Amino acid sequence: MSGPKRVAVTSPQTRVAHARRTLRRRWRAPRLDPAEAARAAQLHQVQRRRGLVTLLLLFLLLFGLPVVFAVFPALDEIRLLDVPVSWLLLAVAPFPAMAALAWWQLRRAERAELHDVSEG
Repeated sequence: MSGPKRVAVTSPQTRVAHARRTLRRRWRAPRLDPAEAARAAQLHQVQRRRGLVTLLLLFLLLFGLPVVFAVFPALDEIRLLDVPVSWLLLAVAPFPAMAALAWWQLRRAERAELHDVSEG
């Protein structure tokens, strides 16, 4: 079975960390040039802002459910397959919603990186 040779791909930080472990001398973190550092800082700020929006929506989802139950007490009386709808909302709804939020956040972060790369 011959095919393409497999190559381990690691990030520069991983290579530096491994090299640091084997070398027993004083170590300094590599510095980015000013243009790359500015782009990295801007990308970090954009992704942090987008992450905060996603986190806010997650808190709204989790802490909003008790508010929904308080506003609509009739959800305890409505039954689906002999189970109160409020229980179904509490047990089933949050997990697909959180997965959708995670997927949405990932796409937004990737889009920010692609937009940043295409500009540079």
